[in-house]
Parts: sequence; structure tokens; C-alpha cells
Amino acid sequence: MVDTARMYLHHRQPERVLILHGIWNTRSWLLPLAWRLRSQGFVVDTFGYPSVFGGPDVAVPQLLQRLRGRGPVSLVGHSLGGLVALEALRQAPQLEVPRVVCLGSPLCGSGTARVMADHGWAVALGRSGGLLRHGLPDWQGPAEGGLIAGSVAHGLGALMGALEGESDGTVGLAETRLPGLADHCVVPVSHSGLVLSPQVAALTAGFLRQGRFPPQAATAGADRQGQGIG
Repeated sequence: MVDTARMYLHHRQPERVLILHGIWNTRSWLLPLAWRLRSQGFVVDTFGYPSVFGGPDVAVPQLLQRLRGRGPVSLVGHSLGGLVALEALRQAPQLEVPRVVCLGSPLCGSGTARVMADHGWAVALGRSGGLLRHGLPDWQGPAEGGLIAGSVAHGLGALMGALEGESDGTVGLAETRLPGLADHCVVPVSHSGLVLSPQVAALTAGFLRQGRFPPQAATAGADRQGQGIG
């Protein structure tokens, strides 16, 4: 009887995860990542929002409505999706969101977005332009945040000469280093490749379970920020 009770107490429901896409993308873009996380045992759903014509003014309230009263669910956001996820939790820190993984999100503001705006292309960013250009304040919410950055510079920002130092081609590594995150690592993929990479999916699963990226994370040993921020 005691053993049966102990087994019941140790039984855990599969962890729930909601994935958010970036600008100019749709929910279908997230299917490879969703499939890989499901294969890791997570219950996964995707969140779609009008990234250009609606922006965070529409996406954040919709996400908050989606999360309220649903029980614990962690978030994974690619690029703009990570900004939307953290902004939603900044506005409603009481929500049951234990962890957030951002994939290539310019949390400190995007140089690519600023160059686009300076050259008259702000319309392409739509109502998400302000959040992308300026980023977020230092993270102080209760949810543990982790960020996976790419280091293969294939993307719009590299073509425009908008980035300094290492980047994933769209977002500079320096733009991903928001103080307050629990952990940070770098993998050799491009900005788009962050959604498609099996390694990124495995690292994401590790953070969702442990609140830290697994020690085998590529190049994370020299680049990890968890020791300096928390």
C-alpha cells in the first residue's frame, strides 16, 4: 500500500509547452520543433499571432488569455516570439509559467530592426517594430529564462551590415544577453536554423526540465552566462 502511494506521488503528468513563432512566420514554421519536443515526452501546442499587423499589442493579451487558468505551461519563443513571451510574463508575473526558452531572440533590441527602420523599411516590421528595436528591461520575473543563440551568420542582418561581432545572421550574440536570465548558450546554426536543429530541440528540452542547459551544449562552456546572472 505504501509503495503504491509512493508510486502515485512520484508519477508526473507530461510537461506542457507552448511555442511561439517569430516575425513573418506562422504556426506551421514551428512543426519540426514541436515534433522533436513531443518525442522528448512533452505535450506541445503552438501559438499563432499577427506579428506584423497586430504586433505585441495584440499578441500579448491573446497569450495572457491563453495562459490564464490553464495550469503550469512553459513557453518557447523563436526570435520575436521570445520577446512576446517575456513581455507577457512581465505584465502578468503571477501566471503559472515555470520556464521560458528564447531562441535567437534580440532581447536587448535588434540592430537589424533599427537599420531597417533607418532605411525606410519600418513597414515590414509593422506593429512589432518598437519591441524589436528597443528590446526588454532586465529580466526579474519568477519564471526561469534561458536563451539559445546561433553563431552561423547567414541572414538579413548580415547582408545589410547591421550586425557587429558574432551573430546568427539576423541577431547579434550581444543582443541576446539580457541580464536576469538563468542560462545562455550558443550553437553553430543560423537564425532560421534554431527552429530546425535537433541539437537546439534537445537543449530546449533540457532547460525545460532542469532550468539549465545540459553541460554538453555546444560552445556553452565558454559562453554560458548562468554564473554571472540569475
